[in-house]
Amino acid sequence: MTDEYITKELHDKDVERIEDEQNRQNYRIDKLEDAVKQINDLVAAVKVMASNLEAMNRELGRQGDRLDKIEERPAKKWDAVVSGIIAGVVGILIGLLSSGVLH
Repeated sequence: MTDEYITKELHDKDVERIEDEQNRQNYRIDKLEDAVKQINDLVAAVKVMASNLEAMNRELGRQGDRLDKIEERPAKKWDAVVSGIIAGVVGILIGLLSSGVLH
């Protein structure tokens, strides 16, 4: 009948070994939980960053459109000035030709 039982010393060593293994596993699980939390935090931060980037991209597009309009204004004014000068010169030439000053 004594062959069926283990000694208290052997039992205590088995319990200690199992508790050590549980402690190691619990430590590893804690580390993994921390890593998963950090990854989830990172994913949330990337989502926010992507959303902000989209908003910035839309705003940049609108600013580009406004900048194009601002850049077109001086060109349109310059075109109007050149057209006015050409029309004035042509008008003067026609006036001089019709008055007989230029033959």
